[in-house]
Amino acid sequence: MKQPSPGWSPAVDIYGDRDRIVLKADLPGVDEKDISLDVEGNRLTLKGERRLEREVKEENRLRLERSYGSFARSFSLPDTVDAEKIRASYKEGVLEVSIPKKDESKSKPKQIAIKIE
Repeated sequence: MKQPSPGWSPAVDIYGDRDRIVLKADLPGVDEKDISLDVEGNRLTLKGERRLEREVKEENRLRLERSYGSFARSFSLPDTVDAEKIRASYKEGVLEVSIPKKDESKSKPKQIAIKIE
């Protein structure tokens, strides 16, 4: 029988629009209390753990293909985001993190007049 892997890395999609960046992580079988999300400087870190189901006795397991254990993923954030307003929700095994952009990043590019001397 295959032993559980020492760690794993959840699949993550990242997309954005004019107002925000969205990160979606697939975390099936991970309890919400086992997920942490931290921002330090311009780095967003997602950590967690998917625990091996203990109600199934070792001798009754015929095959283990799902990965278990701790994981950690880090993502660089651009300077244009407002880290103070980041929000996260967890539903049906998917963590969604909404990272709003700062108001000034949503404005139109500023035109700079060139003075000819």
